[in-house]
Amino acid sequence: MLQVCLNGALPRSASAHLPFTPAELAEAARAAVAAGAQDVHLHPKDLREQDTLSPEHVGAAVEAVRAAVPGVAVGVTTGEWIDPSPRHRAALIRSWTVLPDHASVNWHEDGAELIAEALLDKGVGIEAGLFSGTGGTKRFLDWPHAHRVVRVLAEITDTDPETAPAAVEAALQDLAGFDRPVLLHGEDDAAWVVLRIALARGLDTRIGLEDTLVLPGGEPATGNVALVRAALAGDLPAAPGERPGAGLGDRHRGHRL
Repeated sequence: MLQVCLNGALPRSASAHLPFTPAELAEAARAAVAAGAQDVHLHPKDLREQDTLSPEHVGAAVEAVRAAVPGVAVGVTTGEWIDPSPRHRAALIRSWTVLPDHASVNWHEDGAELIAEALLDKGVGIEAGLFSGTGGTKRFLDWPHAHRVVRVLAEITDTDPETAPAAVEAALQDLAGFDRPVLLHGEDDAAWVVLRIALARGLDTRIGLEDTLVLPGGEPATGNVALVRAALAGDLPAAPGERPGAGLGDRHRGHRL
């Protein structure tokens, strides 16, 4: 499964192609899904273009994207940078009237259990964000409801392409024996190398302007659709010891992901 992560917490100044408004998010999702993405992750924005959990803005973003890509799951973030109070974030989640299909919960953040339980109570699927180099994985696996998540996001925070593969190995080892799907992804300079490893391992993965602003060759991406097409086309940078060039298009030739 290839998820597209449309915007993240980046400012508009980071790229002219970042979507912010519901209409922009909807168009970016439509193009990315048409290119082969199967799932959408986005950060709803308020009128100041800051990440928000307010029911008004979450609802507007989710409704717009859902209308643009009917039948495709749409997810949002719940990160602590939105509001440092987990109780307030949980209360906002409980006030949602339009529900995303899933939401990410970062397990190294304070109050992750409160956020996750609010989502479960609303019937929203959970993506468990497990950042490498943190204690998030142990904390998550100790949570009594860990088996109820939609998937685990194994998020590799090491941005060095040479050392990120070792962080991947450690992250996957920590999850050995856990029976939920794993979506593996990297960020910045290591985004493409980690995506390549995910493909080689047969794991779900993601790509989008939240994770990287450049194509595999280093040139600036002209939008999320260009990143999705690059993931599908192959010719990806190889991780140490792995064959370069394989992409989702090679593994699933002739099939829509």
